Amino acid sequence: MSFFGELKRRNVFRVGVAYVIISWLLAQVADLMLENFGAPEWVIKSFLGFLFIGFPLALFFAWAFELTPDGVKKAKDIDLSKSITKQTGRKLDRTIIAILVLALAYFAYDKFLLDPAVVEEQAVVKSETIVGQEPEAQTTEKSIAVLPFVNMSSDPEQEYFSDGISEEILNALAKVHELKVAGRTSSFAFKGQNQDLRLIGETLGVNHILEGSVRKAGDRVRITAQLIKVDNGFHMWSESYDRELTDVFAIQDEIARAILEQTKIQLLDVTSIATTRADTLAFDLYLLAKQKMHEREKESLEAAEALLDKAIEADPSFAPAYAQRGIARILLSKDNYGAIPETEALAAAKVWLDRAMELDPGLAESWAGLGFYWGEQTLERDKAIEPLQRALEINPNLINANNWLAAALGRQGELRKAARIYEHMVEVDPLYRPGFGNAIRAFNVMGQTAKARAVIERARPFYPNDGFIDDLEGQQLLWESRIAEGLIFAEAAWQRQPNNRAIRFNYGIYLLTSQQFEKAEKVAPDGWRVVALSLLGRMEEATILARELVSRGESFGAMVNLLGRSEQFEELIEFLESRWSDLDAWEADFPSRAGFGNNLMAFIAHAYQSVGNEEKFDEAMTRLQTSLEHQREQGANNYLIMVSEAFYYMLRGNEDMAISSLEQAANQNWIGFNPRLAKGWPVFRPLEGHPRYEAVQQQILDHLNRERAMIELDPIELDRTL
Repeated sequence: MSFFGELKRRNVFRVGVAYVIISWLLAQVADLMLENFGAPEWVIKSFLGFLFIGFPLALFFAWAFELTPDGVKKAKDIDLSKSITKQTGRKLDRTIIAILVLALAYFAYDKFLLDPAVVEEQAVVKSETIVGQEPEAQTTEKSIAVLPFVNMSSDPEQEYFSDGISEEILNALAKVHELKVAGRTSSFAFKGQNQDLRLIGETLGVNHILEGSVRKAGDRVRITAQLIKVDNGFHMWSESYDRELTDVFAIQDEIARAILEQTKIQLLDVTSIATTRADTLAFDLYLLAKQKMHEREKESLEAAEALLDKAIEADPSFAPAYAQRGIARILLSKDNYGAIPETEALAAAKVWLDRAMELDPGLAESWAGLGFYWGEQTLERDKAIEPLQRALEINPNLINANNWLAAALGRQGELRKAARIYEHMVEVDPLYRPGFGNAIRAFNVMGQTAKARAVIERARPFYPNDGFIDDLEGQQLLWESRIAEGLIFAEAAWQRQPNNRAIRFNYGIYLLTSQQFEKAEKVAPDGWRVVALSLLGRMEEATILARELVSRGESFGAMVNLLGRSEQFEELIEFLESRWSDLDAWEADFPSRAGFGNNLMAFIAHAYQSVGNEEKFDEAMTRLQTSLEHQREQGANNYLIMVSEAFYYMLRGNEDMAISSLEQAANQNWIGFNPRLAKGWPVFRPLEGHPRYEAVQQQILDHLNRERAMIELDPIELDRTL
């Protein structure tokens, strides 16, 4: 018998096949188990080494030994007429088939049931249920951060170009759903720092880092890129590209595809990461404009608009320039960034965004901008959700779209969905400034103060001596009812940025809550000045200011608040019905969230009740009840909703439940603008003299005076006059 025939007879081939399949299956299971136990990488490598060494040993034993009814014996000692290798071979065949079935089952489980998107959703849901647990950066194997490429050009002003190339590569990778890509803001926070890659990877929750350099000279560009494994510093891939400037788009695509190959991601749709082509001058202007937009200041946004206009002039078919032009215009209508009238800004933005959609309906930024536009439309905010969802289908890591979608869902009362998106946003881009305030509010509305605080603590080292971070800290301490501490941060933020309306708004709340009404009237924004004047008893001045604001299309809520607190119910109804056709239109302006929207609806209900319009009263109360119930179902748990519930119960005549809600708010150390609750909210007047109600008022007053003492303010007494 030939040597080959003898190998076949002794089942050496079968043993080899079985060993390979079993080894593969064991390697997959071991990789999963060892990862879950947090075993170091050398353990799995050693295990694989043992499997590799075992292969020739298995073949040797299959050749040298044979299984007999009497046990294992040397093959050379067995009479061929008594050999049972055929029966053993059939058993091996069945074993191989069974193992193959197991291997295929595991492959299917890994491919379809352990899909990264499913795992991510499960992780979000799980984190949502752990109230108070600090969010941590979750590292997945298929994850990357694109650090800003170093500008190697002779002109330091060319840094915008190297930054822009880095961002474009990042955006291309972000379109791949299987790959977790750290956000631009967080990745760029390490710019110019010689930080250890392990620290960067740990901070951003990624296993790979892409870094490189860009040298631009005339009409040529040289781009060098290298992919590094974070845990061991191993250079997995590197390449240099020396091309004409017109080839920069192809270079970006090549780099992105190389990274996907190295991270073992197969891109089925080869066009999905392709960079939008443009005239080179237009692209250059666009990159410079994007750099300006990231600064999010009035001057930089105006400069970005001018650059984008030039980019569009250079290449009228360049869709991303139109999309960013529309977004920049909307941003300039926001209090934080500019002063363009909102109606004017939105009308102009819509033209730019529509043109972007015509040119490239598959551009995520166009859909995101359109969602941003609808989110600012008072009566049509619900239209924002669909285009923002479409943007994230194209690019799930587009951070602006995540922020705007979460905000849109929050306005619709979808608190859980909004919180999930904010959790994802914080994980992907933990240093993304525009979303900080929204995320903090969302977590605090749900009673998840630890998650909110973690957002600030993670960002603080990267934004030292920053008024914005001071303002965030102030907001957080207000939710925690730590008034004295929070006032320090709120005032510091105001001193650094005295013209920032959002910062002044939060500072105004602190001044009113700590009963510094005179100071609030001088420095708070106009809506809070109305409240301050009313609390000072200067009702005529408060009314004049409120009417002035309304005439400018501002602070409608301040007018409702003023008229409701002063029991001018007929005037409140006249004001309401002259401006809104019905309560549907009112709620579009003031969506009932866990805050002022609920209280304003309570004022409206109280007004209709006081003038004897039971039909309108019932309608307003039904809306208030629906809003509060929905918020509770969504997990809202904070002192604002507790106070709103107290309003509701009082209007329904359930005094015990009203007091219980006030007790819950007081136990969270809530402080109103006036510790004599009935002084500010006449709806509570029937509770005057009730022991539990008086105890609540005293509890609020005691907490207020403790906080005032910490900032060296004299204690106050309850105002017993009504």
